[in-house]
Amino acid sequence: MYLFVFTLLIVLFQYVSAKRIFVDIDNQLVSAKKEVIKYKDSVAVLRKDNWDLAHFNLDRNEDAITYFENDGYKIDELIPFIKDELYKLNETKGQHPIIPYGASSGRKMLLNTVKMLNHKWIIADFSDGEYWGEIFITYEITGNKELKFKLVESFLYPFD
Repeated sequence: MYLFVFTLLIVLFQYVSAKRIFVDIDNQLVSAKKEVIKYKDSVAVLRKDNWDLAHFNLDRNEDAITYFENDGYKIDELIPFIKDELYKLNETKGQHPIIPYGASSGRKMLLNTVKMLNHKWIIADFSDGEYWGEIFITYEITGNKELKFKLVESFLYPFD
């Protein structure tokens, strides 16, 4: 009789313990499913944002890439070359050749970020550490394979 009662208590204890574990695991699974749904929505939003941001980007503009390829250029070599040529202008002594604003005393205006929009346009930001702004540049590769930049528009953010 004692053995039967003891066995019954052990079985009851295991049943309650297993049920509690099962409920905890089920709650974790439900919670994980909700998080997966939330993250899938976040990924979808980020993909849309990324697609929107990549719209004006030379890397994804097939017409602009074809323009360069028809002239015999390799786009994966040309894009870094054009950006490097713009960054080399930062090394110019005195006033920056493209940035139309003077720097604060003891500093120099430098291009920071360059984004190529297509086969003709570039936007870039610049700063001297205290003042900053943005410029819109056109560029072309002449028949002599020379790279020419032309400042179209610029602005300097107001200093607070």
